[in-house]
Amino acid sequence: MFDHKTLLITGGTGSFGNAVLDRFLHSELKEIRIFSRDEKKQDDMRKRYNSAKLTFHIGDVRDMRSVEAAMQGVDYVFHAAALKQVPSCEFHPMQAVQTNVIGTENILTAAVAARVARVICLSTDKAVYPINAMGISKAMMEKVMVASSRNAGQTVICGTRYGNVMASRGSVIPLFVEQMQRGHPITITDPAMTRFMMTLEDAVDLVLYAFEHGQNGDIFVQKAPAATVDTLAKALLQLTGEVDHPVDVIGTRHGEKLFESLLGREERARAEDLGAYYRVPPDGRDLNYAKFVEQGEERITLALHGDEYNSHNTEQLDVGGMAKLLLKLDFINKLVAGQTVDAVG
Repeated sequence: MFDHKTLLITGGTGSFGNAVLDRFLHSELKEIRIFSRDEKKQDDMRKRYNSAKLTFHIGDVRDMRSVEAAMQGVDYVFHAAALKQVPSCEFHPMQAVQTNVIGTENILTAAVAARVARVICLSTDKAVYPINAMGISKAMMEKVMVASSRNAGQTVICGTRYGNVMASRGSVIPLFVEQMQRGHPITITDPAMTRFMMTLEDAVDLVLYAFEHGQNGDIFVQKAPAATVDTLAKALLQLTGEVDHPVDVIGTRHGEKLFESLLGREERARAEDLGAYYRVPPDGRDLNYAKFVEQGEERITLALHGDEYNSHNTEQLDVGGMAKLLLKLDFINKLVAGQTVDAVG
């Protein structure tokens, strides 16, 4: 499906963009365009991959002119550009709105105008029952995506939603490793806090599944195991032989949840179980709300009595299971072998 096609990755210098390149740089794609605002990261990527198939576009999803220029001649878009750090979005919420909401609208408007065939928007579990600015902005991003899909012409617009991606830039595993290497205590906010655990390869698989099977307005969720932060820390210390390394409990950060949800109750009631994935179809109602007031909907009743899909009620990893999952990460294997590693994903 990618033969002789052009793929644009927004925010392509991040962890997800690099994972896509590792998977597809040697495929039959004609061109892979990296769109981002960080020229240093683009230059690093250019040198690392050294491929004529790879092209770079400096721009910002907030700037429609730069988006339109990069979108010309594109067949497919993976929209990964976002502000993702909970604390920074909490203190600068309008910046999150500008990038995550308005930036997404710019991408989708330009894609439809350029007659792009498919756009996949990447979202996060923090968009479900959001309590922080980052989650609220990604929830609005999903609403923009679904609304845009209703009038997208020949462009198919759908999305994915996933939880914690292990070893991605800014995630907790690289932080723990850096603290260990510097001889500092590992800092845990709440030992009972649970998080979904996925690898970057899982995230790419989810996007590709949505790419192949998605229809306008669909959101795809990959089923994933979870672990407490305490279990994660113990597994990491066990693998490195540092079981006596100090661990400090520092308390919950701004806007942090005890657990994360990938499907709300209302979504789970209408979601299609596809085995390894859930498909959440778009809400097909129009502005004629009267008929729903008069007739009601049984699925809403089911949702009220149902349960969400979250990191407390999914499969729970023990220390051994978490350690096995950690060994899927290259830099963890190097760490276990006694090498000093750059923990940034």
